[in-house]
Amino acid sequence: MNTKKVIIIIAIILVVALIGYLCFGYYEKFFVKTQNPIATMEVEGYGTVKIELYPDMAPNTVANFIRLANRGFYNGLTFHRTIPDFMIQGGDKNGDGTGVPNLSDILDDVSEDKSYAIKGEFVANGYKQNTLRHEEGVISMARSDYSSLGSSLIEYGYNSGGSQFFITTANNPSLNGLYTAFGKVIEGLDVVHAIENVEVVTRDSSAEEGVDKPVNPPVITSLSVETFGVDYGVPETTDVFDVQEWFNQYYGTSLQ
Repeated sequence: MNTKKVIIIIAIILVVALIGYLCFGYYEKFFVKTQNPIATMEVEGYGTVKIELYPDMAPNTVANFIRLANRGFYNGLTFHRTIPDFMIQGGDKNGDGTGVPNLSDILDDVSEDKSYAIKGEFVANGYKQNTLRHEEGVISMARSDYSSLGSSLIEYGYNSGGSQFFITTANNPSLNGLYTAFGKVIEGLDVVHAIENVEVVTRDSSAEEGVDKPVNPPVITSLSVETFGVDYGVPETTDVFDVQEWFNQYYGTSLQ
């Protein structure tokens, strides 16, 4: 066999191998479904809740939640707010609705540790990929609302998610498109409903403190996420809006 024929045969083999590789890639992309990550949350005295996360709907939010959970951030935190027929809220390291995560909670070797937030992945914030509705058992990101301070601050509220999340206990269409829904309970919905009905300090909306706060806040003993070998990476973060500093600049003095 002469050299020319050898080169032709090798070229044919390479072409066939390339075609096979490309075909396999297209097959994986269109026919092989990647298993969505599953979060397992143990709540002391209540039981286990399993939540399927949807990275196709809210990839950065899911990456943030996975990162925090698998680094132990949520272990020992509580559900600090519960409202029957609405939702249960947790994930705040301060336990009172004011806590935000730090960069060191999701990164190693942070040169300048500071609090962070993530952008909202919902339609009101210009993100149209998320069509998940706030139905019973959906997990979504809690955020701040600065709309009462003026329309120019609405975007800061939209992009103020951090570690706090809530799980809806009934259908709440008024939340659709305004909060980042990113998963749904697939096991343990009875546990969620048990938590929503705990005794609270007060339901008086005119009270300054303790509204919807459980007398004995349910404790998340552990929360971790099985990713089935997929690395969802490090979330993209943004600076936390300092509302006190905004007041200082606006009025020229501190409100404290």
